Amino acid sequence: MNGNAAPRAEGEATTRTRLDRGRGALGPALQLVHTGRAPTRAVLTSELGVTRATAGAVAAELEALGLIEVDAHPVAAAGSQGRPSHRLMIAERGPVVLAAQVHVDGYRTALVGLGGRIVATANSAVVVEEDPAQLLSVAVRAGAGLLRETGLRCVGAGLAVPFAVTEPDGVALNPLLLPWPAGAPVLDVFAECLREAGIEGPAFVGNDVNLTALAEHRHAAGRGADHLLCVATGHRGVGGALVLSGRLHTGSAGLALEVGHLTVDPDGRPCHCGSRGCLDAETDPLAFLAALGREPGPDGSLLRQAEDLIRDGYAHDPAVRAAVRALIDRLGLGLAGLVNILNPDRIILGGLHRALLEADPERLHEVVARRSLWGQSGAVPLDGCTLPFNSLVGAGELAWQPVFDDPLGVLAG
Repeated sequence: MNGNAAPRAEGEATTRTRLDRGRGALGPALQLVHTGRAPTRAVLTSELGVTRATAGAVAAELEALGLIEVDAHPVAAAGSQGRPSHRLMIAERGPVVLAAQVHVDGYRTALVGLGGRIVATANSAVVVEEDPAQLLSVAVRAGAGLLRETGLRCVGAGLAVPFAVTEPDGVALNPLLLPWPAGAPVLDVFAECLREAGIEGPAFVGNDVNLTALAEHRHAAGRGADHLLCVATGHRGVGGALVLSGRLHTGSAGLALEVGHLTVDPDGRPCHCGSRGCLDAETDPLAFLAALGREPGPDGSLLRQAEDLIRDGYAHDPAVRAAVRALIDRLGLGLAGLVNILNPDRIILGGLHRALLEADPERLHEVVARRSLWGQSGAVPLDGCTLPFNSLVGAGELAWQPVFDDPLGVLAG
């Protein structure tokens, strides 16, 4: 027997073991680069807890899959005395996912790359009909057009909707803000529209505020929070979401955090749910316009009209200032109740709620602190969402998940 055979076999086994370990680390490594937590190969090595050789092999494989780029010229971090390390960057022409968001005024579609990067967008105002396929087919065709224009590979698709959907089947629970019927199989319809448009890959659907929270936690204002509460109002209605230790809390069937129907004024405005004085009816753009005694205008979304009024009038228009303060008081009451129940370490506000916070942060902080036990013992940070198109980015996060779970299986198959 050749005396070199046993050492060679042992060396080959070690190489195979290292390769298997490295492939098992591909998904976690990709997520680290995707969320900005591993800007260099040295940081990747540390975060994964592997050897430099394994981290180098992992980075090289992700680069070969077209997902990242590894800077050929290592650089030392500012003030560092250590060995220079290669920078890891998202591949400029890498694959994308298709993300769509539907709302009472129409839709927006985007191609979303790794890192939460919006590559291209299309949107339109559309009269929403009872059949979900009417709006979803238009949104998907717009996405197919973006894919043709860019020539990029699509590996999946995600959809953000302004109501709760069950998990995992993606059925509409009660789409109060759209004329779609309760029980509509939204995920199945979306998947069929994708097939008809020739778009391959798995499809996902989620509530828009849930997806806002997920995107903000991974890429923007919610980064680093262990117990992140997000409350937001877009074109109509109010939604809430909770991210716990990096994972979206959606409850047993995807229906958790329906905060829009917390009562903040028992004698308040009628709500489309049948109750009165819900956060939905008291703090959304339509409520703000009503507080000013104004009818919605023909131009622009309700959200844009309300935001413009606050920006242009809060400093010098007493009526605008009074309406803002009234909504802040009701929003603060709702947030205080959520703080008492959930004890978050950070709250982020989106849509009109972010505009209210920016207009009078002291008043909103004071209401939340005064009305909540936890607020009295220690202030809960209140921040505005900062990520553009965050619901779309969040829908993209859903579609990217199979790639994070198995990059080789999805991209090399």
